[in-house]
Amino acid sequence: MSTKTPGKPAFTNQSIIVALYTAAVAFLTYACIFAYRKAFTVATFEGLSFWGIKYQTLLIISQGLGYMASKFYGIKFISELKRLGRWKTSALLIGIAWLCMLLFALVPAPWGMVCLFGNGFMLGFMWGIVFSYAEGRRATDFIGAAMAVSFVFAGGFSRSVAIWLRDSWQVGEQWLGFGTGLVFALPLIVFMYLLERVPAPDAADIKERSIRLPMTKDDRHHFLRQFGGGIVVVVITYLFLSIMRDVRDNFMANMWNELGYGQKPAIFTTTETITSVVVLVVMSLLVVIRKNIQAFRLIHWVIVAGFLIAGVSSVMFLTRAMPGALWMQLAGLGLYMGYIPFNCIYFERLIATFKIAGNVGFLIYIADAWGYLGSMLVMLAKEVAGLQLAWTQFYPASVVIFSAIGILTTLYSLIYFNKKYRLKVDGADQLIS
Repeated sequence: MSTKTPGKPAFTNQSIIVALYTAAVAFLTYACIFAYRKAFTVATFEGLSFWGIKYQTLLIISQGLGYMASKFYGIKFISELKRLGRWKTSALLIGIAWLCMLLFALVPAPWGMVCLFGNGFMLGFMWGIVFSYAEGRRATDFIGAAMAVSFVFAGGFSRSVAIWLRDSWQVGEQWLGFGTGLVFALPLIVFMYLLERVPAPDAADIKERSIRLPMTKDDRHHFLRQFGGGIVVVVITYLFLSIMRDVRDNFMANMWNELGYGQKPAIFTTTETITSVVVLVVMSLLVVIRKNIQAFRLIHWVIVAGFLIAGVSSVMFLTRAMPGALWMQLAGLGLYMGYIPFNCIYFERLIATFKIAGNVGFLIYIADAWGYLGSMLVMLAKEVAGLQLAWTQFYPASVVIFSAIGILTTLYSLIYFNKKYRLKVDGADQLIS
């Protein structure tokens, strides 16, 4: 059995098996990694605040600042990452992140902020490392989509595990992060071993998607000189998506509490699993579009559709035309339809379209660095300004504004890269003639 597109190498049985294996292992690996990051957010630390800001918010901001710092450093670190020894780097980073959660459980407040900063910094490199196993393949759209929805699913699942530890085993709030990490430790070791056994891209993959190589400083500068205008707009788009996604992810428990679902831990897993399945289906279908420029254009429209779903559902919720549970589901679906392509498909197809000898990690970390900076600034502004809005007021109002801007920037990006592609094609035609 094989699938073949005229002029393109066929998908053989072997390549399909490799794609399914890689997708499953990448999904499970990153889902386990996510448990070391987000499980602690179910703890609200009621009544505890410093400098006029809730301790829960300070912890989330501290972890976010660490994560953001790793993204800025990761622009260099991940883009220069070599293929050998990745598992050792991963084991060291996750091990230190888990140690930070142990220290968090032991030290008094507010020193836990330092521990959460260290945890975020270490884990911030892991997306680029895990994705390096998946990029540069004809099936990367499917593999990347599976990997990307892992943090949608894992965000809810790891919180459900943390709540189970809290309610069934009476684990204290400060120990929830470390305890959840302990639950996921053995599965993570197994999945990291399986990830290391993923075969490298074959000759057909390289022919269609271009070879993926570590990038030097000169390589990075050359790319930005060539496509800098478009990348700036993409970063702005991703900035708004990151703010919407990160605020929802960090304060999901607060929103569900305000909506009256705080005592139903399964709500986290149920809603996020539905979102995961829908997004996985939508994104993985892009693998059937073998022509890179066509897929690249379509991705822009998927992102626009995501902004529309998130924005319209938020307007309906604010005007009481939609119940809160449905709004949470649709807002999550919409923002992940926009957010996930940048983490797995958008930059993959950009590199393949323009035949760039580089890697996706470089571009993802540029976008992520500024995205997390924006997310941190929004959370700080809400606290420092003393805004008393509930999350179910502040968040949907922000989504409406950011969705409108995001639609405009996405359409500009489509026009920009279409123009670049036409210049590339015209230049190639002149060389042939």
